[in-house]
Amino acid sequence: MPKLGVNVDHVATVRQARLAKEPNPIIAATIAELAGVDSIVVHLREDRRHIQERDVRILREVITTKLNLEMAATDSMVRFALSLKPDQVTLVPEHREELTTEGGLNVIENKDHLSSVVNLLQEAGIVVSLFIDPDIAQIKAASKIKVRAIELHTGNYANAKNPLQAQEELEKLEDTASFAIKQGLVVNAGHGLNYQNVVQVASIHGIEELNIGHSIIARAILTGMDEAVRAMLELVRR
Repeated sequence: MPKLGVNVDHVATVRQARLAKEPNPIIAATIAELAGVDSIVVHLREDRRHIQERDVRILREVITTKLNLEMAATDSMVRFALSLKPDQVTLVPEHREELTTEGGLNVIENKDHLSSVVNLLQEAGIVVSLFIDPDIAQIKAASKIKVRAIELHTGNYANAKNPLQAQEELEKLEDTASFAIKQGLVVNAGHGLNYQNVVQVASIHGIEELNIGHSIIARAILTGMDEAVRAMLELVRR
């Protein structure tokens, strides 16, 4: 069964709305760990709209599971990651105007730059994953730059307009996950997954970890972090 990584970015979103001290994403992360998650995920964005550098540094010191740092493949973020040494870096595309990550990296067009970043981070002992769309050509490109893992973008599946489209996107995820595993890649998945649609993706053979943020934090506002995490874990591990 897949592991579960919980993204605590949106705890910081609520905090930053008032530039206050609460709610604290560090506390949310520790509650999630106590509830049984396998990793904590944060996306340190260029505009620092939610998670701040201080949050990430404290998380590096206090969490006992895996710290997965999502970041753009920029020089400044690479320097930060090399100083922090998270357990994993997931390289993602990033645009200031977007509300959330809108798609996967274009590994084909950015092969040389991504290869350089991947090599720097992996030589420092950091596991690197590329956030990419479920596309065979992109997976081939990822494999060629010798990255260890990929995270399949599940947004098109999650945002499908009808059951037929959802099934088509699910089959695409199944096919690309199978292909990536044959290339020797570790396969994770995430984006837009929630309590209604996660079981189908969790059932895909070979996916090792699901990374989920917004849906869990949204439920946690109403029911508490512990209950929200445990409810998702029950679905993922079913």
